[in-house]
Amino acid sequence: MEESITVENLTECLKNNLHLGETDPKQLSPLVLAYVGDSIYDLVIRTYLISLGNMPVNKINRHACALVKAETQSKLIGCLEAQLTDTEEAVYKRGRNAKSYTSAKNATIGDYRRATGFEALMGYLYLSGQFDRLTQLVQIGLHEIGELE
Repeated sequence: MEESITVENLTECLKNNLHLGETDPKQLSPLVLAYVGDSIYDLVIRTYLISLGNMPVNKINRHACALVKAETQSKLIGCLEAQLTDTEEAVYKRGRNAKSYTSAKNATIGDYRRATGFEALMGYLYLSGQFDRLTQLVQIGLHEIGELE
């Protein structure tokens, strides 16, 4: 019987099966961290939403879009800033202050930059294997904005 894959060993499976080298998230640019963090946060939100029960995909997608947009991510990091460790705060600030050559279509510059910092933090936590901390911060943020009871 095949062993089931848990979140903790998903990254090990990726490394082993795809023959990936080690990646030190401290050595990556904040925009690379944000690139990864965008996907990880989206996956966390999609996983959360499907746990709410079976519903039409377009309804799930609308809800997901509302939770992953820059404005919402900016609100989330605003709720979380006081909870961050010194290292997490430094990662967030590096992402927020990074010079990006793109911008969100429907967000202010301030929200977009804060969202980039939030995504950089998500990417950093994922790549450093801090899955519990990543989900803890998402849970706190979603609770603070009224998404979770």
